[in-house]
Amino acid sequence: MSGLNIEHGGVIAVDTEQLRDVGRRMRTVAMQCEEARAAIIRAGALLATEPEVAPQVDIGALHRTGEGVGVLRAELEDACAGTLLMADAFEVVELRAQADALALADDAAAKTIQARIDRLIDGDARVGVMADWLVADWVGRRHGGLPEPMGVFGMLPSLLLAGGFAGITSLLGKVPAGTVLKGVADPVRVTPTATSTPAGAPKGVAGALTRMPSTSAQVAVEKYTMADGATRYVTYVKGTQNSVPWEAGEEDPWDMKSNLELYQGQRSASYQATVDALAAAGAEPGDRVDVVGYSQGGMIAAHLAMESDYDVAMQLTAGSPQESSLDDGQTLIQLSHSDDVVARLAAGGSAEGTGSPDSFTASREVDPQDGLYDLSLQPHALEAYIETAQLVDASSDPRAEALDAYWRELGDAVEIERTEFHAERVREQ
Repeated sequence: MSGLNIEHGGVIAVDTEQLRDVGRRMRTVAMQCEEARAAIIRAGALLATEPEVAPQVDIGALHRTGEGVGVLRAELEDACAGTLLMADAFEVVELRAQADALALADDAAAKTIQARIDRLIDGDARVGVMADWLVADWVGRRHGGLPEPMGVFGMLPSLLLAGGFAGITSLLGKVPAGTVLKGVADPVRVTPTATSTPAGAPKGVAGALTRMPSTSAQVAVEKYTMADGATRYVTYVKGTQNSVPWEAGEEDPWDMKSNLELYQGQRSASYQATVDALAAAGAEPGDRVDVVGYSQGGMIAAHLAMESDYDVAMQLTAGSPQESSLDDGQTLIQLSHSDDVVARLAAGGSAEGTGSPDSFTASREVDPQDGLYDLSLQPHALEAYIETAQLVDASSDPRAEALDAYWRELGDAVEIERTEFHAERVREQ
């Protein structure tokens, strides 16, 4: 196993003000070069008027030195102009992302940002073009386009291909800030099926993913009692349990109906069941609730973090078809396989990045060869993501290593109570 890539996400990898500062410093050096060139020219002219000194000085070499300094000045001026232009292009990308994020929550602020974008582009038409190129390049690197049908080995489910196209063209793969699930979920019944007292907390990302509910349960909630008496929760949410299209809307809420509802911003029975399970486990509004979600569970996790009454500071997802928009106080850890058609539905995620500075996306290609492996959706399998999680746990990347503090904090709990819940839709009488 190799090829793990860990990044924060987003187009922007540098601070635009720092980039402008570099440009201004280059301009200062260019001005100093011009002063030096002028001084060399003056010295050459002075020497030329002193015949007794001229034979001892190679005036031609002095002239060539002046020309060389002039060339360096011109190169610095070009580099300065290019750097400042790039800073403007980066800022346009950032501002566009901010305007999109504010469009739902604060239209006036979004319009103010758009005015700044217009001024930057009006100042130099190249800025808008470069901003478009930056985003296009990032999209190509982030998800590389959708898988192409290739004979029998490219016969992926048409629903997923249609969803992937929708993710890219309608931005359904990115959940904007301020988004709230709409509508009313199908009625559900949530029943505890198993209780236990784990010996300890997970010790890493792989350990967390292995704590997904077993058997017929779809949600597990762990209550952590800390040494000071405070309580916090971690909930584990499964992926789709019934992917048969013509059985959508039947007993199991973790089905294709819930998939489509969540992807399109509608409140699903599976989301409602997760909220109900947390309440049944004792979680109250304002409590610290972290969430681990796989596949459909990743979409549920996104909305728990963005709109629930709980304090979600850590969101860990694997193979999620959507990416949430978190604030700087929330950490988002995403595992994504480049050959996982479900993860591709996220359409590359957020161009501006999301979550705290400790947030990151860990990605790799599970199988570079086309074949039956792709047809069976094995790159989306939880087992494949657990392997990726093991690579993350073993990584020396500072962001991956920073997670150790989180697992140690959970490990300080004096008591852990785990409850698994089974949910089913309730038939109306």
